[in-house]
Amino acid sequence: MKALVCSKPGVMEYQDVAASVLQPGHAIVRIRRIGICGTDLHAYDGTQPYFNYPRILGHELSGDIIHADGADDFVHGERVTIIPYFNCGKCVACRHQLPNCCVHLRVFGVHVDGGMQETVVVPCEALVKSHGLGYDELALVEPLSIGAHGVRRAGIRPGEFVLVIGAGPIGIGAMQIAAITGATVIALDVNESRLRFCREKLRVNFALNAATDNVMLRLIEITAGDMPTVVIDATGNQQVINNALPYVAHGGRFVLIGLQKELISFSHPEFHKRETTLMSSRNATRRDFEQVILLLKEGRINPSGYITQKVPFTGVKDAFASWLYDPEHVIKAMVEMEGTEAGTFS
Repeated sequence: MKALVCSKPGVMEYQDVAASVLQPGHAIVRIRRIGICGTDLHAYDGTQPYFNYPRILGHELSGDIIHADGADDFVHGERVTIIPYFNCGKCVACRHQLPNCCVHLRVFGVHVDGGMQETVVVPCEALVKSHGLGYDELALVEPLSIGAHGVRRAGIRPGEFVLVIGAGPIGIGAMQIAAITGATVIALDVNESRLRFCREKLRVNFALNAATDNVMLRLIEITAGDMPTVVIDATGNQQVINNALPYVAHGGRFVLIGLQKELISFSHPEFHKRETTLMSSRNATRRDFEQVILLLKEGRINPSGYITQKVPFTGVKDAFASWLYDPEHVIKAMVEMEGTEAGTFS
């Protein structure tokens, strides 16, 4: 069968790979949609931590069950999504019900080959029922769950001012779910088209452009001098993270969903005097997936407008670089896998 392999930074190649073979306790899933996320783009440009080449990318997935061994509640042809974080079940994190940060975690499409192939083999415990959602919506559940997990980590309370830095798919998800919790949401980015999306589609309370606004002054005005009690970074940009501490209210929480390779640093006195709580937010849990699926079913999360590009599998190789270098027009690129058997690969 065909797969798209990132053989080294900047190089994607269609290759023939072995057909999926059913293993005990696993399922074979025919892939129907693959969402492209920052992890994939950073792997392509060589800035993704925890990564080795060559690798088949892709972890925002939807598809159909072909076979399942040991998952009696799933049937042939059933539509599913996948929790792409494969945990050991035995380490200190797993024993404390934190499989998302397992000591021996293997992330599909990062540590092990992922979904940019016709079929995949995954543990049955990774399967998630569709509850009637379509392929596109199901492929959006994972990135939305990342945002949901970050919001849950922050422990947001109704009425709090929450600043989300980065209006990409993860940040957008965090904004929507923070708003559902009752927060007053402030979006911050340098991309005016994404900020327009936040204003018009998400109806965020405030949307600031870091390139043109005096961000500190605007935050003081918006919060009546208090500053946001929660700041969430969804950029994974070292400079942005290092410069964001002054935006955090005294007693506030600074949550890092975004990930980058280098050291983070900021003034210890500024950090200390605020008694800031600094936390990372890694991946998501089944609880987050189930919350997002429920919110999608209830219409409380509207994915309309998230998907800005749709590309057949045969066209991904040529389109991939444009998704990395054209953030003005790309929020979420979605790969459609139907008909790959008859496609032309090069």
